Amino acid sequence: MKHLFAFLLCMLGTLALAQPVTESPIKNPMLWADVPDPDVIRVGDTFYLVSTTMHLMPGAPVMASKDLKNWETVGYIFDKLTDSPKYDLAFSLPLADQKGADVGTVYGRGQWATSLKYHDGKFWALLAPNEAGSMGNTYIFTAPKAEGPWTIHSRLRHFHDATLFFDEDGTPYVFFGTGEMCQLTRDLKGVVDGSLRHYFQREEEERGLLEGTRVIKHRGTYYAMLISHSFGNGLHRREVCYRTKNLNGNWEKHVILESDFGGFSYLAQGTIVDTEEGDWYGIMFQDRGGVGRVLTLSPVRWIDGWPVLGDENCKVPDVMRPYKSGQPVTAIVKSDDFSADKLGLHWQWNHNPVDNAWSLTDRPGYLRLKTSRVVPNLYLAPNTITQRMEGPACSAIVCIDFSHMKDGDCAGFSAFNGDSGVLSLKKKGKKVSLEMSEQEVSLTDREKAVTNVREKVVQEVAVSAVSPKAKQIWLRIDADFRPGHHDAANFFYSLDGEKWEQIGTQNYRMVFDYRRFFMGSKFAVFNYATKQAGGYVDVDSFQYHCDEK
Repeated sequence: MKHLFAFLLCMLGTLALAQPVTESPIKNPMLWADVPDPDVIRVGDTFYLVSTTMHLMPGAPVMASKDLKNWETVGYIFDKLTDSPKYDLAFSLPLADQKGADVGTVYGRGQWATSLKYHDGKFWALLAPNEAGSMGNTYIFTAPKAEGPWTIHSRLRHFHDATLFFDEDGTPYVFFGTGEMCQLTRDLKGVVDGSLRHYFQREEEERGLLEGTRVIKHRGTYYAMLISHSFGNGLHRREVCYRTKNLNGNWEKHVILESDFGGFSYLAQGTIVDTEEGDWYGIMFQDRGGVGRVLTLSPVRWIDGWPVLGDENCKVPDVMRPYKSGQPVTAIVKSDDFSADKLGLHWQWNHNPVDNAWSLTDRPGYLRLKTSRVVPNLYLAPNTITQRMEGPACSAIVCIDFSHMKDGDCAGFSAFNGDSGVLSLKKKGKKVSLEMSEQEVSLTDREKAVTNVREKVVQEVAVSAVSPKAKQIWLRIDADFRPGHHDAANFFYSLDGEKWEQIGTQNYRMVFDYRRFFMGSKFAVFNYATKQAGGYVDVDSFQYHCDEK
């Protein structure tokens, strides 16, 4: 181990530690979970990170860290988006029976690529939902603290994958799309007439979009960083940088990261951030299949005025020294006994929740999930509550009291995505059964309307027959995202919390599909009615474990 740290100290070159290393290193991926489209800033001694969570609510999670190793969700930029009933999963009829522009869902849409800034004593966030028409108008939020409360400051035209940037004199700009920029009015409520322009044109080899723009200013030079999708022999996904000393002048280009990592594809899209001591780190995401898009941490070396990411071979390193030692261990996925009077920030709902259909107070120590309307399937069920899955492998157990379900109710636990492995408790008359099924949703490309859910029941257990007096059940999902293990999920149940029985598909393969959800698989707890509203389940606990990297 001593030789390893000596090698790292040499390898990182210009990176200096504020104090000696007294703990284990940061192992990449820094966050082995679905945390895409990052923007990272530092305010004082704290780093703040914002990520995309699309159709999950509350949205635009803000995470904080002192050491770039231990991250914790400290707030959300908004509780709900309300531009359309799509955010509420309000339409559950077949597509052919629906009318109007609000038909559909926001799976894979909603909040994208939020930009986070600190200026003039306030936090600012800019985001544009990936939607057509007025639903896609850009939001600018502001808050006195990263934790909130956040308020909407203004709405502007759509800016795709945009970044907000304040120059040293306070002039605000938006950089967006593929090489587009404009100046905003000082009050951030409009675009300065005549300021919209392209500051670069993509090259022939870059036939895809250059997106995910992040902009900084360092020593009098402006730097715009973007992901580049290059095509051709020997070309890969990469992070490119454009720089200039004059925003109205010419910009020159340089590749600042072109690296595969950990047996997966090449990575890019993110930003760089400095420390109080003036060192720099790069945070970029990588596609990793069923777990989603994970975050990596790299040193940044300034070479000929360019911020070059990676080790001396310009590759993402396996390990990094923590920026600070002695920080408390925190996490973005957590166990929960539901004893708090507020829902933990580690939870997110699938679409906007129905607020009067869940409670932490009706039965203290339990999360009550009530059915509020009749729906045909899991993908249109309100109040499905989720947390991320994490690599390299993780496991979660929920304990559910199902004694107040009504005929036709369906409750349970899922490895939730466009393709889902699902443990479903189904009430049929007075009997309760447990099914493990494979479910696959079909969505329209434009409206994201649910057109079909293919459900294959792999195994069924008659809970009422096995244990006639049972009122609660423990459901467990084990997930394995180690390279070569095919993003496998396995499913278990117990009637006493001690003896476990495996059920259904062994090594169910979780998938990432950008055409539907565009996110990694989630642990999801659900309860919905197919015949009549009014039933409920009580979730006693969520027990979570993640293996060490």
